[in-house]
Amino acid sequence: MNHEIYMQRCLELAAKGLREAMPNPSVGAVLVYNNRIIGEGHTSPYGGPHGEVNCVNSVKEEDKHLIDKATLYVSLEPCSHYGKTPPCCDLIIQQRIPKIVIGTTDPHEKVAGRGIKKLQEAGKEVITGVLEKECRELNKRFFTFHEKKRPYIILKWAESVDGFLSPEPAPNTEKRPVWITNKYSRQLVHKWRSEEMAILVGTQTVIDDDPQLDVRSWTGTNPTRIVLDRQNRIDSEYAVKNLKTKSIILTEQSDFHNLDNLEYEVISFQENLAKKITDVLYKHNLQSVIIEGGRQTLQTFIDAELWDEARIFKGENIFKKGTPAPRLVQIPESKFSLLNDELLICRRYGKDNNI
Repeated sequence: MNHEIYMQRCLELAAKGLREAMPNPSVGAVLVYNNRIIGEGHTSPYGGPHGEVNCVNSVKEEDKHLIDKATLYVSLEPCSHYGKTPPCCDLIIQQRIPKIVIGTTDPHEKVAGRGIKKLQEAGKEVITGVLEKECRELNKRFFTFHEKKRPYIILKWAESVDGFLSPEPAPNTEKRPVWITNKYSRQLVHKWRSEEMAILVGTQTVIDDDPQLDVRSWTGTNPTRIVLDRQNRIDSEYAVKNLKTKSIILTEQSDFHNLDNLEYEVISFQENLAKKITDVLYKHNLQSVIIEGGRQTLQTFIDAELWDEARIFKGENIFKKGTPAPRLVQIPESKFSLLNDELLICRRYGKDNNI
């Protein structure tokens, strides 16, 4: 039996429930008997059944007698503890499934090999490490969060041909946002936002652009808004404080009141700012963040070498003067064209980044 074929199907299934499952991983599961898929499923939205449960429940009545003769393929080690739902290992044992093929082990401290051990002690044949790299990549946010104790970090910005985030405003004129990218690129950014748990910007970006930081041009869940506001310069008139979506304001001041959907966290902005920010996100169980500006905020994470991906748009504009784009010395892993825009994708690979 070609294990990789069925594990690839597990990955395809898991990809369908990725965002909705967070902060849980999205797991794909496939039941196979005599080279025929008799059941399949993926993790439900957070709090609902896991992939293994949905897989078993999908088996048709006429095939249920085959479950105890089938092989279960699952992209991530089945859980062995009680959380929002009962342990998947117990279901597998109860259903008398004799063979389990697992893509990769679960890094969560409550699982971490215990699921595999429990299945083996129950007399099951367990095979691990099938398409392991691909299985880790799919749930890279989950793995980063539990292995590195921080969220998966995506940097995003758009720059002109000559390397500026924005032009220098003409004298005596009000500073206004200038679009560098086309509408398709901007819609793609909203899709990206819907895939992450948090979005982060600095004070000046809010004051200059008053961004909503939502997914209004896409369908999906708005990310939690993270705003740096060291001196409490952002008042309630700005969109990031409209209470429609949860916002967390990071500040050095103590003059604030937490509200529903608006929380404050006091941190020092003096040293190791990027690490302090990620510590707050980890505390709030936010497994991923897309950082959209401004330049100083982006450069802070670049200089700290605290990022996983950079997504950089290059438009056709020529500004000559203005706010320089962040300095990132990294060879793009891939390039794409969106009409007149170019999109560069960089991945940070190093000793502490092996997802």
